[in-house]
Amino acid sequence: MDRKIVPDVVSGQTLASLAPDDTVRQAAELMVSHHCSAILVMQGDKLAGIFTERDITRRVVASNRNPDTTKLSEVMTPDPDTLSGDDLAGSALERMSERGYRHLPVVDNGKVIGMVSIRDLYRMAKEMLEADLRDREAFIFGDGYGH
Repeated sequence: MDRKIVPDVVSGQTLASLAPDDTVRQAAELMVSHHCSAILVMQGDKLAGIFTERDITRRVVASNRNPDTTKLSEVMTPDPDTLSGDDLAGSALERMSERGYRHLPVVDNGKVIGMVSIRDLYRMAKEMLEADLRDREAFIFGDGYGH
């Protein structure tokens, strides 16, 4: 996959973010309202961490922590790995698969510009494989094949 993270995967996203002192409850509510499973934890305009549904399960519920009083700074992944807008989708998918990530922030020149999910990358891979298959069928069987 030779497509770049920006603009092929990330473009025009509305990013969901909270501050480190905000609570897990606020994060869960934000995830529900934004239909997302991960949020950025921002200290001003600087990325401080990432907080995911998996963190809610493992670091809050399974640890018997109160979501109304637990601050994101206590349960987030601080200083997460990031992607650059120039990274290739294929290498991003490989890194996420190897390291067990489901989400990675996209940062350019110190500024967060997006969030990539492994689902986004799998969808792109599927679309590229389908396009390749259509091209091969058209080459082998002629342009009218499969229509």
